[in-house]
Amino acid sequence: MEIKECIETRRSTRKYKYEPISKEVIEDIVKKGQLAPSWKNSQTPRYYVALSSESIEKVNSLLPDFNKERTQGVGAYVVTTAKKGLSGCNAEGEYFSHLGNGYECFDNGLAVENMALYAHSLGYSTLIMGLFDEAGLRSYLGVPDDEDIVIVLALGKKDIEPKMPERKRIDEVLKIF
Repeated sequence: MEIKECIETRRSTRKYKYEPISKEVIEDIVKKGQLAPSWKNSQTPRYYVALSSESIEKVNSLLPDFNKERTQGVGAYVVTTAKKGLSGCNAEGEYFSHLGNGYECFDNGLAVENMALYAHSLGYSTLIMGLFDEAGLRSYLGVPDDEDIVIVLALGKKDIEPKMPERKRIDEVLKIF
């Protein structure tokens, strides 16, 4: 699949049919996330994957009710975190960007986008979620305090054909000087 087609056809999926995903496919998808650019090559994203039926069920239980329902049947959840004090920081770990720790989340978003697009090119669908029980995920996955949980990425085979929501007109979002 060409990159243009991949970008134009990837959709958030909110209904899945269960099909197992191999560890090798997960590793391949995460490796594509690792290729994303990051502030000074800081590579802040970290990845925690629920792949067994038990761990998928547990992560699902830590989502809000509307996302629990929307992601029933996924083959995996990829929980991404951002290592604190690396992106947008000086050598002492002090933030000097006007965005504070915002670049850590930006770097994480780039990695998640790489994974979502690559997964789509392999025939998998995704839903990028930012709402979850942070304390519950942190405890269950053993996420250390020096990482912020940023995204839960549902990954699986779609059971619907999602439609693209209407996009704003280009003149509403673009200013050229």
